[in-house]
Amino acid sequence: MSDKTVGVVLLVAGVLLFLVSAAADSLGIGGYPGIGMKQLAGIVVGVVIAALGMVRLRSRKA
Repeated sequence: MSDKTVGVVLLVAGVLLFLVSAAADSLGIGGYPGIGMKQLAGIVVGVVIAALGMVRLRSRKA
């Protein structure tokens, strides 16, 4: 797999994890109303994965 493909996959996976975690209560998969620890962890991990994807994409263009 090329570096660009890996970057795109990381970016998309991170954004999807962030969105699902942030909207877990609305989707009916949240444990209880409000943001719990699992949701917060999913949000943080999603942002980190998306950031790694962005870094990987940007570093290959320079």
